[in-house]
Amino acid sequence: MNTKELDKKYVLPTYGRGDVEFVSGENATLTDVDGKKYIDFTSGIGVVSVGHANKRVNDAICTQLANITHISNLYHIAPQAKAAQKVVEASGYDMQCFFGNSGAEANEGAIKIARKHGERDGEIKRYKIITLQHSFHGRTITTVKATGQESMHNYFGPFPDGFVYADNIESIEALLDDHTAAVMIELIQGEGGVEPQDKEKVQTLAKLLKEKEIPLIIDEVQTGAYRTGEFTASQVYEIEPEIITLAKGVGGGVPVGIVMTSLKNVLSAGDHGSTFGGNYLSSAAVCEVVSILDELKKSGDLEITSLLFNKALDSFYAQYKEFFTQKVGIGMMCGLRVKDAQTLSAIMTSAKESGVMVLKAGRNTLRFLPPLTITKEEIDEGFKALSTAMSHL
Repeated sequence: MNTKELDKKYVLPTYGRGDVEFVSGENATLTDVDGKKYIDFTSGIGVVSVGHANKRVNDAICTQLANITHISNLYHIAPQAKAAQKVVEASGYDMQCFFGNSGAEANEGAIKIARKHGERDGEIKRYKIITLQHSFHGRTITTVKATGQESMHNYFGPFPDGFVYADNIESIEALLDDHTAAVMIELIQGEGGVEPQDKEKVQTLAKLLKEKEIPLIIDEVQTGAYRTGEFTASQVYEIEPEIITLAKGVGGGVPVGIVMTSLKNVLSAGDHGSTFGGNYLSSAAVCEVVSILDELKKSGDLEITSLLFNKALDSFYAQYKEFFTQKVGIGMMCGLRVKDAQTLSAIMTSAKESGVMVLKAGRNTLRFLPPLTITKEEIDEGFKALSTAMSHL
């Protein structure tokens, strides 16, 4: 049986897979089983931040594999400690890290920290977590409930109590009460349609929460690892949250989730854990990925690449404006609002056939999350293919 047949027989049908099988990649270029080349404007949904088959990351992983892959968190793990240092220093915040395996796990850890912190008054249990409509925080039972999308709540209840959804940033204040443990938001909603929050409103909220001593959790699973120009979008928004969650691009393709927090004394031994989280393999990858991205940031190459990509996207948007209503996003987390869902679906199909991989997100959005190492040649080739795709509509 071929891969498609094996998949159909043995893998649960939880994904609407595109009919393509990739066998190799180099930076932002993918090759399928038939030898066809594609430009990747998705980076595996924002994961392959330093490109496919990055030699430095591969070498770091191979070196670690030749020594120790995994030994558990019962012992000191040198690359984990080094990875934590790199992540904290890149963020500029005075925090400590917990390592898991995914964005959902990172958000679970953030909720646990907030709820244990909510016990500080003794008599009043602070357990409520306020999130936003259209948010996305994961696929576990708890993070699905934290997600402000009613369609995702079908079938899987009953859910944990204590999640409240605000319509927007301004409406959060009215929902705060003595039982509020934390507010959790994405500064740019990814799955919700590449929807950036207003900077001034976020800063006003952050100030209010500090006054009320309510922790602010920023879900940076998609915005982290320099996706928006700084290591965290929180830096772009000039706020200091108490908890930040990371995943996706920080591992460069190796599964990792990280909770960063300034609430260093909340969790104690036994309160939380992970068998695989922060093991030698994933931590070695994080160390090299963050090193590469730090160098790109300091050299100015990251900003140049972002400018080149956005200039090409602006030109594409202007050329095909009859299909789109708005360009949205920050840095290399971009989107184009498509006039309707049917047109978006047609663009997705035509793009794949024309040799460029793009994403869709809520609110009829064509989403772009290219590798942060994408070259000018790959950008040009990708938008040329996308223009070909548009001509077929």
